[in-house]
Amino acid sequence: MRRSELLQETRKMRFAEVYSGWTERRLSQEEAALILGVSDRTFRRYRDRYEECGISGLSDKRLAQASFRRAPVDEVMAVTERYKTQHQGWNVKHFHKWYRGSGGSRSYTWLKNTLQSKGLVSKAVKRGVHRKRREKSPLPGMMIHQDASKHEWVPGKKWDLVITMDDANNEHYSMFFADEEGTTSSFQGVEDVILKRGLFSSFYSDRGSHYWYTPKEGGKVSKTQLTQFGRALHQLGIEMIAAYSPEARGRSERAFGTHQGRLPQELAYHGITTIEAANRYLAQVYLPAFNAEFMKEPLEAGTAFVPWIGVDLQDILCERYERTVTADNCVSFEGKTLQIPADKYRCHYIRVKVSVHRYKDGSLAIFHGPRKLVDYDVAGLQKKKDVAA
Repeated sequence: MRRSELLQETRKMRFAEVYSGWTERRLSQEEAALILGVSDRTFRRYRDRYEECGISGLSDKRLAQASFRRAPVDEVMAVTERYKTQHQGWNVKHFHKWYRGSGGSRSYTWLKNTLQSKGLVSKAVKRGVHRKRREKSPLPGMMIHQDASKHEWVPGKKWDLVITMDDANNEHYSMFFADEEGTTSSFQGVEDVILKRGLFSSFYSDRGSHYWYTPKEGGKVSKTQLTQFGRALHQLGIEMIAAYSPEARGRSERAFGTHQGRLPQELAYHGITTIEAANRYLAQVYLPAFNAEFMKEPLEAGTAFVPWIGVDLQDILCERYERTVTADNCVSFEGKTLQIPADKYRCHYIRVKVSVHRYKDGSLAIFHGPRKLVDYDVAGLQKKKDVAA
């Protein structure tokens, strides 16, 4: 029973008791009206209707009438049929955005109630206990979040969606699919941010093994034993901050909730099934639209980004491994023999410690200190154009 109907039945029972007291001269009209919470005139109107039609005369006829604002049946059927046939699985906010864009005039609440009443959308689970919210950073570039979510973004295929976003204004600077998140994908996200905006102050992430070394399972991360990713950010002067619970990553978790409620449906709507096509769609369509809708104004005007004016960024955002050169001026690296060519700086590099860089595309290079000696392709073959500095 609706609240209005419940109140009506309560008013009927209360009137019956008050009317009995009035007819028995135990209550005056003023006292009866006061008990009912109405005026003397309204009590007399109730009395006349009761004496004429009985208890049914007190019924509010408006409750039995359809509201003139109620949507026509054909409009309800058209919306639900459209959802079932072309937008199945879209969350209500996402579908409402499309609905208004296609000329619909109904509110979000009407659309939600309509879809829920037809069993097409389930009601959200009640939220948990109150938690104290961490204040967001006042300026863009003060803290960058990075996280990944494995999901079945297209039927039968599970990819990792890697996002790199700003804590201050929710802007997504980088967003792409990868077969598996790891050091390479994390480097790519950070490189996208630095090339677009510049160096940032701090980096916030979960305790994934490509971000942190954790001596004891479930314990605190090590700030001295660095992963390849940690070494690169330390070289860039960016502070790394580890999150110790899903709640601590609430902003990125909520963002993934939105993406999981929209992206699979949009990719299916456009017939996209490959990771290459999906990444093109993200860069050209989805990411700009998402930022336009969800970006917030930062608490303060200005920016904490610092323009990047250093050396080639890929020589920092890469994996580095130390090796010792053998007697034939070669370096062994993961089953490959990398020959160091002669140059004008040394007669040879025998027993010299060098650094092997592996870039995001799998290609390699050997450095002696800051100087690049030689480049190799993915197979370990020396590139034709030697870039010895």
